[in-house]
Amino acid sequence: MDTASTGAYDAVRPASRALATEAVHAGRDDLARQGLHAPPIDLSTTYPSFDSRGEAARIDAFATDGADPDGPPIYGRLGNPTVARFETALARLEGTESAVAFASGMAALSAVLLARSATGLRHVVAVRPLYGCSDHLLTAGLLGTEVTWTDPAGITDALRPDTGLVMVESPANPTLAEVDLRAVAHACGSVPLLADNTFATPVLQRPAEHGARLVLHSATKYLGGHGDVLAGVVACDEEFAGRLRQIRFATGGVLHPLAGYLLLRGLSTLPVRVRAASASAAELAGRLAADPRVARVHYPKLGGAMVAFETHGDPHEVIARVGLITPAVSLGSVDTLIQHPASISHRIVDADDRRGAGVSDRLLRMSVGLEDVDDLWADLDRALGERALTPVPLRDAAPLQETVG
Repeated sequence: MDTASTGAYDAVRPASRALATEAVHAGRDDLARQGLHAPPIDLSTTYPSFDSRGEAARIDAFATDGADPDGPPIYGRLGNPTVARFETALARLEGTESAVAFASGMAALSAVLLARSATGLRHVVAVRPLYGCSDHLLTAGLLGTEVTWTDPAGITDALRPDTGLVMVESPANPTLAEVDLRAVAHACGSVPLLADNTFATPVLQRPAEHGARLVLHSATKYLGGHGDVLAGVVACDEEFAGRLRQIRFATGGVLHPLAGYLLLRGLSTLPVRVRAASASAAELAGRLAADPRVARVHYPKLGGAMVAFETHGDPHEVIARVGLITPAVSLGSVDTLIQHPASISHRIVDADDRRGAGVSDRLLRMSVGLEDVDDLWADLDRALGERALTPVPLRDAAPLQETVG
């Protein structure tokens, strides 16, 4: 039997291993004992059982605290062994007790908000910038929440008796602004801090070590790493994980087993990919900072594979002229992507709020991949065009109907 959903292989896991080792082995420790090398993909949606009384008892237990049911799987919305392997591995990398995977990053965030709202704690304190759809979900109150936007210094004053969550993203999408997670966690008091760690990944930062109770990833990005899987995950303590599993079961935002397999495979190369892409990103950030066609470069002190920069010329022309670099939303793939946040990823955020958070109309966001850095620079050099003596006036982009990652 595949023991990934039971946690049985944890008994043989060494107490402490380097992150690079965990990335390769976490979630796979039981395979050799089963005579396997690659983890199996369990595509079943339901599982036979001749013990209906036992099934009832296990479902009752799940309804109580959301813990993974003991024994064999029951039904796909309750859990899947392949997905459980990814959850185990991600929790190990983030240094948390548990992790719960969802069909997308937004499904993961929605589950957190629903979990808090269900206890009457509908107020959220948040720091801009956040990913555009996260901002919209909070601002529009689509899940019955109310948000107070503040800067990190104002978090404590913004807390209310009904505050259920404080949310930050560091480095932030798309400006790469950073916050002191330990100071923010202290300011939260007893209110859980949710830190979006999508850009940093556990290779560069583990928010739980700084006091965050919840660590959010759009697993679509670096965790998957190849632009071929859509997923989200929350790393957290087991108590909160149980509530998230109950929300996932009730709302159906489950991760497909094939996606769970691809994510587990992606984790095995995560440290190598992030470090290699980060080295190229740092080099490109330096070249851009020295280029007279670039007004400003944003690159986090933490490092990473994301670079944002503001042009003197028309940023839309840069998008139109890239050749090797792919003009597309999303990030974290093996190939380099570039996009204009004010037109796409943050278009849904009110223009004044967007600009107030530092997302200027001239800002471009680039996710650096694994190509040769000189080839990437040659493409950027061509795309930036001739040096402009004065900033080029911008035309507003055509209205967009939705925002994507």
